[in-house]
Amino acid sequence: MEADEARDFVRSHHRAVLVTRRRDGRPQTSPVLAAADAEGRVVVSTRETAMKTKNVERDPHATLCVISDEFYGPWVQVDGEVEIVRWPEALAVLIAYYRLVSGEHPDWDDYRAAMERERRVALRLTITAAGPDRAG
Repeated sequence: MEADEARDFVRSHHRAVLVTRRRDGRPQTSPVLAAADAEGRVVVSTRETAMKTKNVERDPHATLCVISDEFYGPWVQVDGEVEIVRWPEALAVLIAYYRLVSGEHPDWDDYRAAMERERRVALRLTITAAGPDRAG
């Protein structure tokens, strides 16, 4: 699968499982909502204190399995390098992310305050591989 095909899927399917690596090498999985930004990176919102953020600080690589609402329907896996966008730069990324996933917020001032209070960051994954490439 080409990265552009995976990006198109993420633009219309937001439910996903993010896989990062724990300190001992075991996978750590987190259910998340994902969106593809204008530059084609896959964006996830999380807290600065979350284990997935700590894992990415140590090893800036991750895998994301994006699933359809039907669960057993189509899905994609993307692998890539992850950058952590921290406050205050994260606010613009988080607003764009929210719009991609949910549309307009009814109270942007409240959203901004919540993002700061919750110490939200954005994880941006640059796709280096995408699949599946074949069915078995």
